[in-house]
Amino acid sequence: MTDDTAPATPEIEFRSDVTVELVRSSASDSDVLFAARVSTQGEQTLESAAAGPSTSSGTGSEGRDRGLINYLMRDRHGSPFEHNSMTFYVQAPIFVFREFMRHRIASYNEESGRYRELRPVFYVPARERNLLQVGKPGAYEFLPGSEEQYALVDVATRDAATFAFTAYQRMLEAGVAREVARIVLPLNIYSSMYVTMNARSLMNFLSLRTKVAGTHFPSFPQREIEMCAEKMEAIWTELMPLTHASFNANGRVAP
Repeated sequence: MTDDTAPATPEIEFRSDVTVELVRSSASDSDVLFAARVSTQGEQTLESAAAGPSTSSGTGSEGRDRGLINYLMRDRHGSPFEHNSMTFYVQAPIFVFREFMRHRIASYNEESGRYRELRPVFYVPARERNLLQVGKPGAYEFLPGSEEQYALVDVATRDAATFAFTAYQRMLEAGVAREVARIVLPLNIYSSMYVTMNARSLMNFLSLRTKVAGTHFPSFPQREIEMCAEKMEAIWTELMPLTHASFNANGRVAP
């Protein structure tokens, strides 16, 4: 006999990716150029500053612009890279956001589990995600796991998420406040946020949250936040190609 009073089984979605979208931006290489040239040209830079985004500053050849940006990056004159803004919309597991917000160089607004019922969307690692940590902190690498380990991670993650979200729903249906009911939810539930930063802050973030050959200061990011960083970098590359190229050429160190 069916118990009609039992809560319905939640329709849970599992994802192995992250979402990063550019919401709005005021960011171009010309923003760096007019900010830097005010040091020597003063009010003569007003026209180029008001002209809006462009690859070239209009005050010289692209070669000169590229050279100036490279000089600023190489010698770590960082403030000209701050006169721009990018706002991203990000969907990722909560454990990624906790790492994100360690970077106190951006503005964040995240959805609230106090004010809305959270959606049953959970992260489960994809098959290509490495599972084994080898070495010690500061000098370790991640390697693939065995088929048995991948199966364990997949099944255990799905079972835990299903159990937790069912408990969450039961508490909500019983009239428990959202801010209390959410305490049973695991860190792999997805959240969403807006994050706004300038190019200098983004370069700092990328230097720490991506692992790229040739960087002056190697980093060891968790793969899931690196997935976000890679998508943000791809967007930024299109907005500020000269700045991005100089960032790479100078060892991916934020000025």
